[in-house]
Amino acid sequence: MKKWLFQVFIYTILVTHFTFAQDASLNNVNNNQNKVTANTYNKAFGVKMYPGALTYKKFKQNNMAIEAIGYINLDGFSMTLLKEFHTPIIDVENLSWYYGYGGHLGIWSDEWKKNNVKTGNSNIAVGFDGIIGLDYKFSDAPFNLSIDWQPSFSIIQSYFNNQGGIGIRYTF
Repeated sequence: MKKWLFQVFIYTILVTHFTFAQDASLNNVNNNQNKVTANTYNKAFGVKMYPGALTYKKFKQNNMAIEAIGYINLDGFSMTLLKEFHTPIIDVENLSWYYGYGGHLGIWSDEWKKNNVKTGNSNIAVGFDGIIGLDYKFSDAPFNLSIDWQPSFSIIQSYFNNQGGIGIRYTF
């Protein structure tokens, strides 16, 4: 069952990526190309709740960002790196939806391993992540707010994790 779920997850990520990977642009009467950009900021740093994490996002292109998420608790830490594709929601200024994929690496204590690992004998978690969410940049303040769902699959311990949350970041 877990293998089937993982295959569906990877297939969905790939289909979404190739379906929406084209560059969003509009042609006006003069045949000039005006970019429809999803981001209204270049970099952002903040926190993400559930689970508690620090997050840093940097746009590499108008509609493509790299996000790093670091989770730290008493049992260890995990680092997730995601490539995200943003698409503006035309009717709402400064709002975009995004999707992406990436991976994670975690190093955990023996106590965490005893309570969470059903297969394997490792304190290390390595796997794949996906993400889909909404991103809003406040017009009058240097902050952005996001809400997302971030499923992840660890290949060493063979577990599936549903996470995501609300993030607030300072933009610059």
